[in-house]
Amino acid sequence: MNGPIVKVDKLSHRYSVQWAIRDIDFEIHRNGIYGLLGSNGAGKSTTMNIMCGVLRQTEGDVFIKGISMREKPVEAKRHIGFLPQKPPLHTDMTVEEYLRYTARLRFIPAKEMKKAVDAVLDRCAIAHFRKRLIRNLSGGYQQRVGIAQSIIHNPEFVVLDEPTNGLDPNQIIEIRKLVKEIGEERTVILSTHILSEVQATCDYIRMIEQGRMVFAGTVDEFDNYIIPNSLIVSLTAMPTVEELHSIPGISAVEPLGGPKYRLKFSDGQDVKEKVVETSVAKGWRLTEIFSEKSSLDAIFAELSKK
Repeated sequence: MNGPIVKVDKLSHRYSVQWAIRDIDFEIHRNGIYGLLGSNGAGKSTTMNIMCGVLRQTEGDVFIKGISMREKPVEAKRHIGFLPQKPPLHTDMTVEEYLRYTARLRFIPAKEMKKAVDAVLDRCAIAHFRKRLIRNLSGGYQQRVGIAQSIIHNPEFVVLDEPTNGLDPNQIIEIRKLVKEIGEERTVILSTHILSEVQATCDYIRMIEQGRMVFAGTVDEFDNYIIPNSLIVSLTAMPTVEELHSIPGISAVEPLGGPKYRLKFSDGQDVKEKVVETSVAKGWRLTEIFSEKSSLDAIFAELSKK
C-alpha cells in the first residue's frame, strides 16, 4: 500500500475555551484492530467523532485513504463504517428492511443491494433473523445488526465505539470474535476504556490522556511499557529470606507461601543469572524463575499519571 489507510495530522479541538484534544498525530498503514484507549473524558470520543466526520475539528485534519475529511467529507466517508456506542437502529423495522435502508444511505446501487445485504447477514451470523423485528432481538444480536450496517458498503476503515457495552459475558465473547474476524479484512479502531477488552481483541494501541497522545504501539509493547523489577522463583530447598536477600542486586524478598518467593531488584540485567548461579552453588533446587510483568492497570495508571 502506497499511503496510510488513516492519517491523523495535528488534530486539535476546542469546546468553548477548553481544548478537548491537542496535536493528536498518528498513522495506520495496515489492517488489524487498533484500540483507542483512554480514561473517561480523555478525548477518545472527540477524536473518533472527528475521524468519522461527525464533528468538525478546530485545527488539523484527518485523511482516509489520502482523502481529506475537512475538504472532501462525503468522499472520505465512503471508506468509513461507524458503530456509535448506541447503535442507530430503527427497531420497528425487520433486520433485512433496516439493512436495505442503510444500503440506500450508502448509495449502494439497487442491483447490488441484495448481494450486499446477504453478505453482511452471513458475516454477522444474523441471516436466520432477517425477517425478525429488531426490537425483538436480544442486546447481542442488536449489536450484530449495528455492526452489519457499519460494514454493508465494504469500507476499508471501521470505527466501533464500545461495541460490547451492556452485553452479558457470552454476548461479549461472541462480539469480540466477530470484531476479530472483521479485523482480518480491514482496519478497525475500537474505542474503549476497558483494559481487558483491549487485551482480548486488539493488535495495536493508541492511548489518549488529557487530550494528548501518550502511547502508540503494539499490545506487547504496551504490556512491557514498565520494565519488570521483580522475579518469581520456586526453590524446593526453601532458603531463608536473609539468604535470598544476600544475592547481589536483590533489594527485597517476599515469601509467597511454600517454595515460592518474589525477589525485587533495583537495576541490573544479570540478576536472574545471579539467582540461578547462587541456587546451583547452594543446592536450593530452583524449579521455576520468571520476570513478573506489571498489570495492565499499573501501566494504564503510569501512562495516565493517575
